[in-house]
Amino acid sequence: MAFRMQRSVPEVTNLADEPDHVFELYGKDSRTPGTFAANCLMARRMAERGVRYIQLFHQDWDHHGGLPGGITNLCRETDQASAALVTDLERRGLLEDTLVVWGGEFGRTNYSQGKITPGNYGRDHHPRCFSVWMAGGGVKPGSVWGETCEFGYNVVKDGVHVHDLHATILHLLGIDHERLTYRFQGRDFRLTDISGKVVRGVLA
Repeated sequence: MAFRMQRSVPEVTNLADEPDHVFELYGKDSRTPGTFAANCLMARRMAERGVRYIQLFHQDWDHHGGLPGGITNLCRETDQASAALVTDLERRGLLEDTLVVWGGEFGRTNYSQGKITPGNYGRDHHPRCFSVWMAGGGVKPGSVWGETCEFGYNVVKDGVHVHDLHATILHLLGIDHERLTYRFQGRDFRLTDISGKVVRGVLA
């Protein structure tokens, strides 16, 4: 596997053989190396070649100020490319066996942080409730799980703890989170510690 990957790296990173309609699907940024759109396209190319785990990063979501302009730019950089990746995987018959997980480190408050002006206010960190989306890999298409209060401040129905999310992802990858353990300092640890349950309602 390692030898095969070393041989295919130049091929994977060279997007020159992609047709114009693929670049149009992912957006104009996909022609520029290092952009999130180009990385999404590269992720599809890696999945096609059997790479098992692929992780993409997109920075600068910490909008304590300058939110209106900042969130607009970041959504422009990520929305089309993220949707294109799922669409492209599905068109090529890869989505059924590929789990896509899209999320961040926490949510943001639904109220303003800082002085409110038309172009320079922000939102603080909000760990109580926020959204993660998944596609493919055994996830039920079009389903929504969990509900917040009308203000988006507290979970009021079907909350998913981070251990539950991890247990569910592991299940979708074919791993029983209660059996997979590793030994550390004399104790058997699970990846979900001593808790976590699979969220059956999101499974296809």
